[in-house]
Amino acid sequence: HVMKVKEQEALTFAETSSRFAISMSSLMRWARKLHPVMKRSKPASKISSEALLQDIRNCPDSYLYERAQRLGVSTTGIIHAMKRLKITHKKNFSASRSR
Repeated sequence: HVMKVKEQEALTFAETSSRFAISMSSLMRWARKLHPVMKRSKPASKISSEALLQDIRNCPDSYLYERAQRLGVSTTGIIHAMKRLKITHKKNFSASRSR
């Protein structure tokens, strides 16, 4: 929004900085890259997709923290890796009740 106003009103960086109370370095950074980066440009390096898939086949009912311990990574890393592979795990809420 700030850069759009700068262009529309033909303001300099100094004038824009004082008008919106933003540092000059922020304005320069925004001018270089107007569109946000939405994707990584490198592959995942710590969790092997093949190792994760093999672990899921071997132990399908494991908790995420157990899977993370076996693979030597964090639980959050397992969550992101499973999301990357489009694997979801739904809990069975209609499990039998003990009497």
